[in-house]
Amino acid sequence: MHTFYYAGHTQHDPGQLHQPDTPRRNIFYSEIARRGELILDAIRQADFGPIAAPEDFGLEPIGEVHDYGLINLLQNAHRLITVEGEDAPTIANTFNVNGSVRHIPHSVWGQLGYYSFDTSSPILEHTWDVAYWAAQTAVSAAAHVLANRRAAYALCRPPGHHATANLFGGFCYLNNAAIAANWLAQQGQRVAIVDIDYHHGNGTQAIFYRRSDVMVSSLHADPLHAYPFYWGYADEYGTGMGHLYNYNYPLPLETGESHFLQTLGEALERVRLYVPDTLVVSLGVDTAENDPLGSFKLTTDSFSKIGQKFAALKLPTVVIQEGGYLYEQLGANVVAFLQGLIN
Repeated sequence: MHTFYYAGHTQHDPGQLHQPDTPRRNIFYSEIARRGELILDAIRQADFGPIAAPEDFGLEPIGEVHDYGLINLLQNAHRLITVEGEDAPTIANTFNVNGSVRHIPHSVWGQLGYYSFDTSSPILEHTWDVAYWAAQTAVSAAAHVLANRRAAYALCRPPGHHATANLFGGFCYLNNAAIAANWLAQQGQRVAIVDIDYHHGNGTQAIFYRRSDVMVSSLHADPLHAYPFYWGYADEYGTGMGHLYNYNYPLPLETGESHFLQTLGEALERVRLYVPDTLVVSLGVDTAENDPLGSFKLTTDSFSKIGQKFAALKLPTVVIQEGGYLYEQLGANVVAFLQGLIN
């Protein structure tokens, strides 16, 4: 199994802004550079196969998914703030909360609030470069799967599934899974995305909510009690051409292995009925027991069983890394999933 990894991701490290004694003390900065290094070390030790740098597919796959204004802001916000004499991090302090604003502010501070929905995603000096290459990592894995019809893993950092076409937040800047899925759809593939992160992939849902060529399913903590709160309910089925191509499976807090696997089986049965050509898995392992940003009770062995359920679909599969913040178990949990998928 090929793994794609961009070593330069360490240049974007919100952990440098404030490193708490434990991740729970400051959830905004739990998505740190060390995450990618821990997973990479575990992948190497597992000896899955080649680890390759991503190819550069250019800006086009990103621009097909994300609005120009968002891209332009991510590219330039840090520089513009620096020119104003401010010291980064660059974080919005005013938000377009009701979404009714018709004019995009000229001020970078106004644009930050226009194009983001929370304060968890600071823009640092190299954030754009790292987000760009995370997207390229996802597309590279998708291209490999398209060519070889077998699984590939995109070790993306930062994650992406909370980013919509025109909003960033939730540690996410560009939606890696959506960019890869859209690229596959443009190659004529019928694509299914299954998101198993603890938090609902609101960005992925929003991007494909009106489309039938990409089916989106998500298992996640009930948004009545868990981030992102405003999206991810079971009655969100898509609209227009996308009606009945979006399925959410909100789960109770403290969900354990048995309930999770049963619900995953229901979701994957719908995937089978959709008859996709290619599967994209948004892999979050923040469903692990004791993860500081989650409440579920999954073990390392649980992730192996989850991988096996995906393997039973017998579909070419692109695995894209999303969340997971239990640092001491992070690599082992990712490896367990991948071993279940390919063995």
